[in-house]
Amino acid sequence: MIRSIRGRLLLLAAVWTGAALLAGFLLIDHLLRDFATGRFDAETSAAADALTAGLEAGTDGQIRVGITPADPRFGLPFSGWYWQVGADDRAVARSPSLLDGRLDGPAGSHAGRPGIGADGAHLRVLRRELTIPDSDARIAVTVTAPMAEIATSLRRIRRPLAISLIVLGLGLAAASVVQVTAGLRSLDRLGADLRRVRAGRADRLPLPDVRELRPLTAEINAALDQNAALLSRSRQHLGNLAHSLKTPLAALANELPPDHEGQALITRMDRLIGWHLRRARSAGPRVLGQRTPLRPVIDDILLVLRWPMAEKGMTARVDCADDIGFAGERQDLEEMIGNLSENAVKWGRGALAITARQHGDRLEIRIEDDGPGMAETDTPRALIRGGRLDEQGASGSGLGLAIVADLAALHGGGLRLERSDLGGLAAVLDLPA
Repeated sequence: MIRSIRGRLLLLAAVWTGAALLAGFLLIDHLLRDFATGRFDAETSAAADALTAGLEAGTDGQIRVGITPADPRFGLPFSGWYWQVGADDRAVARSPSLLDGRLDGPAGSHAGRPGIGADGAHLRVLRRELTIPDSDARIAVTVTAPMAEIATSLRRIRRPLAISLIVLGLGLAAASVVQVTAGLRSLDRLGADLRRVRAGRADRLPLPDVRELRPLTAEINAALDQNAALLSRSRQHLGNLAHSLKTPLAALANELPPDHEGQALITRMDRLIGWHLRRARSAGPRVLGQRTPLRPVIDDILLVLRWPMAEKGMTARVDCADDIGFAGERQDLEEMIGNLSENAVKWGRGALAITARQHGDRLEIRIEDDGPGMAETDTPRALIRGGRLDEQGASGSGLGLAIVADLAALHGGGLRLERSDLGGLAAVLDLPA
């Protein structure tokens, strides 16, 4: 089964066109055969008429032929053009082309019956049985034409007919390709519009100029609107849930003494709640058709981190073109870059570098620091829930890197951890541009 609309349409067009052309060839060939044989039958009938008109009975009762056909082909030996007049099964006159031969065949009048000549050639035979005044003899007038000459005439007609139909078939095939390509162009445009929506360059599909695709486009736009509404509602519910859970925990932590053993349990519960809520948000549906410029997000995050960086005397270097964008929502991009930048400030000693490069439809963001870095064997643990780069180091839940990895995967990308040229850690985001 061909899994292509274009292929199926072209195959059906080729089958039906080929069948129609073959049927047309067979029909025209049949008509041409009838025409060609009819023309030869007309010639033999005219010769038989001339012979019949010249028949007369002599005073001695013998049958004589007064008029013979003037066609010179009846004078060429074994030409296949023969005539013979017989009376009472005895030949009384014959064409010079027969020489000493004789035309024998079944009795009775008939036209177009096949026969065999004296030289073994196939003939088309016309025979008439009749009587004339003043004679009781049964007269038979036989005229033949060569089948080879009929076949040659048909071949001369069939060749240009076949060439014409082949040229017509090629023209129809080209027309089918053009027609199918033009007819499916609207589907190609619809696919390109969908890719623009997925890439964040558009938030809705434009209404196509083809009537049949308008209902489909309307349904897709409705699905996009529903996707955005569901995502907004789910985020609102998650925020409400977070507030309803964290507020009692905070109250409970305030009620217990700082050295109470329950404080550790409260801290652990708070980390787990934060993990599951943020993971649920990152694993949920994302709004299609969104595109976020990258540079403003980086500037806003660095503005938030200016005080922690000032306390450590850190400087930030940003290498990002203004036209680079992320195919997704701003808050997802802020979540990823914010977590990684905060982590770099936390572990860095004096330098932070953020570099962004676009390669085709992919975006690479590198966030580097000059901190202690991390061993290659520790990277898998750093990307799982609760994993810590240094259990004794700066405070944190160990959830940021895992959430960033989940969000990047949701957008069809990924997160990898490498050694930075600054000496510390390089977190590399691969995202759709």
